[in-house]
Amino acid sequence: MTALGNFRILELAEGVSGEYCGKLIADFGAEVIKIERPSAGSPTRHLGPFAGSGEAIERSGLFAYLNTNKRSVALDLTTAAGRDMLQRIVATVDVVIDDHPSGWLAGVGLDPEQVETRWPGLVLCSITAYGQNPPDERRNAGDLTVFHSSGWGFHTPGVGFEDKPPLKGPGRFFSHYEAGQEAAMYIAGCLIDREHGGLGRFIDVSMHEVMVSRADYVVAQFVAGEMDVTDWRGGFDMHGPGGIFPCKDGHIYVFMATPDQWAAYRKMVGDPEWARDLPPDWLMKGLTPERIALVRRDLCDWLKERGKVQAAHEAQELGITLVPVNTPHEVMESPQYAHRQYFVDVTHPVLGTVKYPSVPYRMSETPAAITAPAPLLGQDSALYLVGRG
Repeated sequence: MTALGNFRILELAEGVSGEYCGKLIADFGAEVIKIERPSAGSPTRHLGPFAGSGEAIERSGLFAYLNTNKRSVALDLTTAAGRDMLQRIVATVDVVIDDHPSGWLAGVGLDPEQVETRWPGLVLCSITAYGQNPPDERRNAGDLTVFHSSGWGFHTPGVGFEDKPPLKGPGRFFSHYEAGQEAAMYIAGCLIDREHGGLGRFIDVSMHEVMVSRADYVVAQFVAGEMDVTDWRGGFDMHGPGGIFPCKDGHIYVFMATPDQWAAYRKMVGDPEWARDLPPDWLMKGLTPERIALVRRDLCDWLKERGKVQAAHEAQELGITLVPVNTPHEVMESPQYAHRQYFVDVTHPVLGTVKYPSVPYRMSETPAAITAPAPLLGQDSALYLVGRG
């Protein structure tokens, strides 16, 4: 039994955000029909890393990850015949996922303003950089511009480096993955509403707004008037003693903010005399550079004698958020991930059998699962364009 096995999804997306959204839904059992360009396929097929042997168009690791459990239909939407066929397919689906710039949907005959009248039961989700009809200067936006305009660049490289240029941020396609996840949750919510008597609707997901919502509680404090809003980069940092620190065999990340964590920290490092008269809530309301420096000094001394796994175990036993900073190899060998069966073997006709990340959540009765690899380009065209058009 699957959570979304009764739904059919049409994916027009050609970027990471929309394809990730579709993947999350497909992995919960929905039938996801991916429309691709007949000769070139989705642009993500041409983004590395590449592996295996054979046609380059089938060797993208990125595409393989983003498109598990989907069907591939090659359809030329630049032609009238292609757009007519698209309309016929739309009439058979519950959801349409798109991540092209604002205005593209109307160009292929799926004007968002006509959803309620032409397709009253359809859930149409559009993921764009800045929402529908953005100002001209924001139309050619990518992951980098969205990341920095959302305020996340104020966190990089962090306090004490205000004279350095901001970095691009963690990972690859950070804003896209966050927006894709948000869109998938909206779609699931709309489908639940529709099952209880509601209608379909148009979902307008702005990557920029999603990233602003992820910019931790500092933004909420700005809005509430609890912190001054300035253009000083350091003003966006939480200023606590946390961060990444060296240990005996690598690095750890630690975060502390509550009175309970402060009490646990004192116990962990031997209750230094300088810390005994500080108020219990000083990590929340009494931060000073001098106090932070003392915390970090004692923490670094404590870490010198411990490996990252040992340090994490001891700190977590006391309730402190301290975790290892793992290398890719260590992630793959992690006992925790092995216990949770987070990595699963998937066999692709070109890439072979490779371990894929699954999902960081479990549903007891309707779990997500990768049951099929990413499709070869156009492998399901006959099924949808002829047999079931």
